[in-house]
Amino acid sequence: MKKSPSPSRFRLYEECVQSPNWQVDYLPQFHTWLTGKVPRKFREDFCGSARVACEWVKRSSKNSALGLDLAPEVLAYAKKYNLADLDSKAKQRIHLKRADVRKPTHEKFDWIGAFNFSVFEFHERKELLKYFKAAHRSLERAGTLFLEVAGGSGFLEPSLEKQTKRIPGLGRVTHAWEQSQFDPITALNDYAIHFGLPDGSWMNHAFTYHWRVWGIRELRDALKEAGFKRSVVLWERADASGAPLHEFLPAEEAPNHDFFIAYVIGLK
Repeated sequence: MKKSPSPSRFRLYEECVQSPNWQVDYLPQFHTWLTGKVPRKFREDFCGSARVACEWVKRSSKNSALGLDLAPEVLAYAKKYNLADLDSKAKQRIHLKRADVRKPTHEKFDWIGAFNFSVFEFHERKELLKYFKAAHRSLERAGTLFLEVAGGSGFLEPSLEKQTKRIPGLGRVTHAWEQSQFDPITALNDYAIHFGLPDGSWMNHAFTYHWRVWGIRELRDALKEAGFKRSVVLWERADASGAPLHEFLPAEEAPNHDFFIAYVIGLK
């Protein structure tokens, strides 16, 4: 019997890692809270397969999106699968571009999102600052930049965590997240995603990352220097046992959790 081809690593990433529906339903509410306006024009930085941008244009005929990424392989996947899945009118309101997010776009946006800890790709402060300045110039007046970040000692120590999920049309897939030992001098660490496939085989090192783990205070200081007039931290609430509730609220102080995910918003 002929063996079925392995699923795309991008499809596995979308199913096991991303939460685009939640992000486009929840995060724009904070834009409205900060600016008093409903956002319509969205830019997804480090967009990958552009799932968030695609979900955004599905929400309303008034919504438009631009996705930016440097990797031609994932942009080709996005066009072949995710953009192709949109109706004809939605397709007209979304565009993908191979571009460096450290360069401003001529088009201005209401909100920009850099999700999945992508801002950690910048290892030097001058590059981080260059990105923030470019994003600032690419925003409309009173626009917002959303940065998804992670931290805590549990994000810096060697570990291997596995979760299993049943994916429609594929079967049971294991998502394994591997962390290396954080270097406290360079603030760099290595991370990897592996996938266990339904046939028992493994797609090892499907994605690898060499990240500078920026602290929230460092990011807020850089946003201020880049010209953002204000920054807001969205901190995830936890129940009495400390388990995350996947609900984020503005905070200026927070408990020292072993691991956290947060959003840092820069307001132009």
